[in-house]
Amino acid sequence: MRAAVYYNNHDVRLQEMPRPEIGPGEMLVRIEASGICGSDVLEWYRLSRAPLVLGHEIAGQVAAVGEGVSAWQPGDRVAVAHHVPCNTCRFCLSGRHTMCPTLWQTNFDPGGFAEYVRLPAINVDRGVFRLPDSLSYEEATFIEPLACVLRGQRRAGVAAGNSVLVIGCGIAGLLHVKLARAMGAARIMATDIVEFRRQAALFMGADAVIEPGEDMAAAVRRLNGDCLADTVILSTGAMPAMVQGLAAVERGGTVLVFAPAAPEATLPVAINDILWRRDVTLTTSYAGSPADYAAALTLIASGRVAVADLITHRLPLSETGRGFQLVAEAKDSLKVIIEPQK
Repeated sequence: MRAAVYYNNHDVRLQEMPRPEIGPGEMLVRIEASGICGSDVLEWYRLSRAPLVLGHEIAGQVAAVGEGVSAWQPGDRVAVAHHVPCNTCRFCLSGRHTMCPTLWQTNFDPGGFAEYVRLPAINVDRGVFRLPDSLSYEEATFIEPLACVLRGQRRAGVAAGNSVLVIGCGIAGLLHVKLARAMGAARIMATDIVEFRRQAALFMGADAVIEPGEDMAAAVRRLNGDCLADTVILSTGAMPAMVQGLAAVERGGTVLVFAPAAPEATLPVAINDILWRRDVTLTTSYAGSPADYAAALTLIASGRVAVADLITHRLPLSETGRGFQLVAEAKDSLKVIIEPQK
């Protein structure tokens, strides 16, 4: 089979490799669509393991099932989770599934930028989701990122009537805008250093955008009835954005650190003035659980969170390298979809 092998953001090679063989309890999935995630182009995160086949936002058809698999059969349309929890450790039993050591160890073989992937038995058991006929494979690739966004907003306490500021309007940031709108947020503000993405935020449901260089707190007050934001969502790892976000959150509000920062990054925070006196919660969110996947699938399939308008590029497997460059440049692209069967 063909696979796009990642060496770095500017070196992604189309190579031949054996189609994975499945064992008992396992599944082979023919990939129809695979999204490039912003984390795929974080070289500080990926280079130490290169060369490898990336891709975790996938949807496709069941090609074969192993002995003992009875819930699925060839031809079934599915989306699948690359990381799944054990459901029995202390983290899972306390509802913190994404902290489960098993979740960090499970993955596809070889990865989503290939014609086929093998799913280990544990993924088949708790990480396969049936797609309704009305949902396209392209739309289904958004289940994983929306699951992550859903968990993040739940941890941040985003609720109807809240004001929300999204800093960073890549795919994750725009999904935060869409989900906050679906959940009834009263006022959604967004900002990004790229004009294309600020305009995209308005199109996707933000009430207003903040221009680069503006005083963030002052701009939020101007746009939000002289109040700061109840929730600030940091969908960029840039340190200046984090500092601005902390200044733009209302007393008693929450700042969600959603995007990772560079490994060497540290955040100097005036504990008393920024957090304690203002009763501000600073929290994080990593990944999503199978329950989040199921909820994200429902949100997308029902139309409550539309995702097709986020797709700007559809490329065959042979052009995966171009797709990586588009995402890394972060200029005039949003979601780039790879179609491995083309």
